[in-house]
Amino acid sequence: MNALEQIKPKKLYIDWYLIGSITFLALFGLVMIYSASFVQGYEHYNNITHFFDRQLQWLIISSFLFIFFMFFPYRHYRKLSPFIVGGSFLLLLLILIPGVGYEVNGATRWINIAGFTLQPSEFVKIGSIIYLAYVYSRKQAYINKFFTGVMPPLIVVIVFFFLIMMQPDLGTATSIVLVAGLIAFCSGARMIHLISLGSLATWALYHYANSAPYRLNRLLGHRNPFELEQTDGFQLVQSYIAIAHGGVSGAGLGQSVQKLFYLPEAHTDFILAIISEELGLLGIAAVFFVMFFIIGRGVLIGARCRDTFGSLLAFGLVFQLAIQMIFNAGAVNGILPITGIPFPFLSYGGSSLMITFISMGILANISRKTERERQESSYDDEIKEEYNEIIGSASASYSK
Repeated sequence: MNALEQIKPKKLYIDWYLIGSITFLALFGLVMIYSASFVQGYEHYNNITHFFDRQLQWLIISSFLFIFFMFFPYRHYRKLSPFIVGGSFLLLLLILIPGVGYEVNGATRWINIAGFTLQPSEFVKIGSIIYLAYVYSRKQAYINKFFTGVMPPLIVVIVFFFLIMMQPDLGTATSIVLVAGLIAFCSGARMIHLISLGSLATWALYHYANSAPYRLNRLLGHRNPFELEQTDGFQLVQSYIAIAHGGVSGAGLGQSVQKLFYLPEAHTDFILAIISEELGLLGIAAVFFVMFFIIGRGVLIGARCRDTFGSLLAFGLVFQLAIQMIFNAGAVNGILPITGIPFPFLSYGGSSLMITFISMGILANISRKTERERQESSYDDEIKEEYNEIIGSASASYSK
């Protein structure tokens, strides 16, 4: 039976490489959250599995959301883009309303819904990526023009930036701006335009940091943490102790000393320090190997996608994941200031986990669509080849 006589069924392509990597990190993160938090859970809630149970609930919810977004066609986000941007603005404004915004450690970044705290800025991350991918995919004809091509979409990002800074949350605001710049670069914007905008952003950040002494101390505390050991450098010093204690092979799973109320936020922002202490350099290397595999897979998906919107969307999602990883790892080892950015898949936090899974679900959908188009293109080539062979055979028989 040749290709013209058969109907080829569509294969349900699923990117198992991406799913397998995500599953491994999420389950590993669940184990490490339990290890890092069971003492605090018992001390504050009289339940050693308190943080584990809540993260497991969010993981189950996030898994269903991942499946939904993996099968929801990403091209529909074009039409939904205005509603996504509007919803992002609304969420950020809700935080500013007294009684709605939920304050933790002096920062109002959360809203409380039915007993669950949600961080709106996490939703803005993915909303801004969808918006920028959509707008820049439509501006390809004049993307090299600054005032009509590059700048207009960035105005929305700037507004997001200032609303998030009012919480305040410098880390998330900065990551959104960086991802916006990278999406603009991938869309074909001129380098001179991006360098100019980057220089302006750096100047603004410098003056913002100098506007209050506590901001400058926090940004520069990572440079001389031992001189500020009892204040802004305390957390980083404790992280150094955890890393040094772990060495190459680690002290053993569950054997961390720093999680015993020495290292603040051990199960959230500094989960990498606990992994390093308990599993050593080998455990950290395994985490980064899987993370780099996911990032590489995402870049490949974006490069293979023939649709400009899908390609920019994939790149934006991967950039956000990579920047979040760099910010968190850099803060833990003192290369970058402590910004409160969680590590993807591993850190405790429902909003971050849910948005990360939604992002990966969209990436998996782009992968599905791209692979299906590639298979259909290959099948069409096969049909044309067989058709040409049949025509050629018929012509030869007719000539005889």
